[in-house]
Amino acid sequence: MSQQVRVRFAPSPTGPLHMGGVRTALYNYLFARNHGGKMILRIEDTDSQRFVPGAEEYIIESLHWCGIEIDEGVGVGGPHAPYRQSERREIYLKYALQLVEAGWAYYAFDTSAELDALRKECEGRGETFAYNYTVREKLPTSLSLTPEEVRERIDRGDQWVIRFKMPVDETVEMDDLIRGHVKVNTSTLDDKVLYKSVDALPTYHLANIVDDHLMEISHVIRGEEWLPSLPLHYLLYRAFGWDRPQFAHLPLLLKPTGGGKLSKRDGDKMGFPVFPLFWRSPSTGETARGYREDGYFPEAFVNMLALLGWNPGTEQELFSMQELIDAFSLERVSKSGARFQPDKAKWFNAQYMHHKSDAELAALFQPVLREHGVEVSDELAGRAAGIMKERASFITDLWDLTSYFFVAPHEYEEKQVKKYWKGDNPARLVEVREVLASIDDFSLENTERVVNAWIAEKGYGMGQIMNTLRLALVGAGKGPGMYDVTAFLGKEETLRRIDYLLANLKPVE
Repeated sequence: MSQQVRVRFAPSPTGPLHMGGVRTALYNYLFARNHGGKMILRIEDTDSQRFVPGAEEYIIESLHWCGIEIDEGVGVGGPHAPYRQSERREIYLKYALQLVEAGWAYYAFDTSAELDALRKECEGRGETFAYNYTVREKLPTSLSLTPEEVRERIDRGDQWVIRFKMPVDETVEMDDLIRGHVKVNTSTLDDKVLYKSVDALPTYHLANIVDDHLMEISHVIRGEEWLPSLPLHYLLYRAFGWDRPQFAHLPLLLKPTGGGKLSKRDGDKMGFPVFPLFWRSPSTGETARGYREDGYFPEAFVNMLALLGWNPGTEQELFSMQELIDAFSLERVSKSGARFQPDKAKWFNAQYMHHKSDAELAALFQPVLREHGVEVSDELAGRAAGIMKERASFITDLWDLTSYFFVAPHEYEEKQVKKYWKGDNPARLVEVREVLASIDDFSLENTERVVNAWIAEKGYGMGQIMNTLRLALVGAGKGPGMYDVTAFLGKEETLRRIDYLLANLKPVE
């Protein structure tokens, strides 16, 4: 590409950032980094009615958690500051008036009552109301009023909007990097509002185009819900005489059932988050789960999101951020919606869990241990997590999987007691205790060698000895191999647990 790639993520601070929005940010970031370009964060907060306190901070924290780095924008600065649209409000009126002067837009002074009357009139004829060439000269607009009347209305403080004057019966031909060539006839389109005097703010359509131009955006990568706006945006670029960026409209994230856009309600009903971080509404107190708080690793969340709508063309499923950057291309983004699979999200997290070192796991597991009143070294925390990580999907799973490493059992699983604490087994446990007591090198390998040789010599059943020993050391029919447990506990604690069982649990008759 001859020009520098400059992309932007431009969310509105109207609430928590949906995972679909995070994916849009991610694809922008991957595309920019793949082409050596820049990633810009712009906050589109011109809709004051829908602004939610804390939402902007939530957006920034979410991107940071995901590892999506911003080169310019809110919180970073840059040559095109400010990057909040509310701080750029003085810019937009000039461009709206430029369109009016060039004949591409017009003032409209109509009231809601006048529009309601026209709407009812259309419905009476069995037609759908559209604000376009069929009505714009029947209403009080600068197309039907004299220049003097327009000036008089503005001067006396009448409320007005500036609408785009959509051409009549013209075919707009557009190119989308994902969807290909698209044609739309302008007679099917409304005259959209570009600017409103009531709050002296532009609508999305004008602010978006002006800012993308002034910020030298080369590629607009956004959700498919903006596809219907593409003809207007094409025409706005033409009206201003500006070079257009290239457009790419991403497919929707769909419900696990496949029907319709993934929503918070789906997550609430089926038990999974749809937001990256926990959210509490400042107005209602309503909360929403987050992937971070649910125990997902950011790299697993990002990996999962990247493959919802894009594929690398290979069988590879696990990608580091750098590998995603190297492999990403818009050509391999799907046109059709991507169905979210909660179980696959958990699978990704489990894979990242399994690949973590004991040291990494120790740092993550220590807070869980402290919550249960366990204070141990990082070395022990990491060893326990490392032994059981293949059976875990989340760090929080590790407590149930490893608690017996840190807390000796004083109660025993009834099913295991009935099965193994009877007959010759108590006597066999006394014997194996003596064998263990005689071992000086209590390493996994040596203990396994000595005990297995003794079992073979005696002709005992391996399962009989191991399951009885498991009852003493673990208290239940779970856990890794018994020599992993004895090596972790050490000789003194292993013998102590056996002694406790022998002294406190009466054999089953």
